Amino acid sequence: MITKTTSSSSRSNSLSGRKPARRVLGLIIVMLLFLSVSSIFLGASELTMGQIWQNLYQGFSGEKDFIVWQHRLPRTILAILVGASLGLSGSLVQGVIRNPLASPDLMGISAGAGFCATLLLVMIPTAPTWWLSVAASLGGLLAFCIIMLLAQVSQPTPARLALIGVAISAFLASGINFLLVIYPVEINTAMIWLTGSLWGRSWQHIPMLTVIFTVLMAVSMYLAWRLDVLGLGEQTAYHLGVSVKPLEFTTLLTAVVIASLAVSVAGTVSFIGLLAPHIARILFGHQHRILLPASALIGAIILVTADLLARSLFAPIELPAGVLTSVIGAPYFIFLLSRYRGW
Repeated sequence: MITKTTSSSSRSNSLSGRKPARRVLGLIIVMLLFLSVSSIFLGASELTMGQIWQNLYQGFSGEKDFIVWQHRLPRTILAILVGASLGLSGSLVQGVIRNPLASPDLMGISAGAGFCATLLLVMIPTAPTWWLSVAASLGGLLAFCIIMLLAQVSQPTPARLALIGVAISAFLASGINFLLVIYPVEINTAMIWLTGSLWGRSWQHIPMLTVIFTVLMAVSMYLAWRLDVLGLGEQTAYHLGVSVKPLEFTTLLTAVVIASLAVSVAGTVSFIGLLAPHIARILFGHQHRILLPASALIGAIILVTADLLARSLFAPIELPAGVLTSVIGAPYFIFLLSRYRGW
């Protein structure tokens, strides 16, 4: 299951060796705040900065109240939470499997979550929102267990492990299409969700995702130094006092749950779990104490930007944010496959 790590950059090449990491992290936070504010007043119906400030203390009314408080603000918050969840999940999976090609979507987690969530949507359209989260989590966990079982049997190289994940994802995607054909009446609800978009999401999704993300982020930070030790190899980690198997199980369970919950809210948004950890590793190196929060912040930036562009480029027509993340992520995945020869 465990494969040899080949990182995209060495620690010595990261910015952490030349600039204080806190300064770079601060710039990333400022960028996220700027993009978040921009996403509130940009879109099909643009609001000027003057309108924002004028109504900030007086309160919005009529159409603007709906646009800001019921549409754009919850959508922006969800973009931050979903992007951060996918970035954190990707960083955890890459850290424990030590495979730079690992990510929630390439390891079948997103597809498994999507299949079970679609099954619930077409079978029980009136199911409560929290049922969708449970179904997505079970689906993501089941798909990941299947891939890990296959990996235990065949001991694949990193590239082949990624290809196994792609194959399982394609199989589950065909299952989703089968469900949509069999249940044409219930297709509308599922299609809105499957586009990998934040359209139509509201405040009701925010409390649960906020609480669970906060708890799992704390768990991840607790595991951070152990993941650093695990990066030295299983034998070395064992002799340094780390319980390897419980660490791997806890980390993977955390990654699967947080990614599945993100999928249950926004659908299958691809490649954020691959891109965010790679960018964070280039900027900050391999210490998980800073790599994990940095991956979450960069994942949030990617999805907020993708969602902003998706509803602004061809307004009033809105594209799924997942389309834009795939436009960036797919070429980068091909670049990774071609860069590391001998896999």
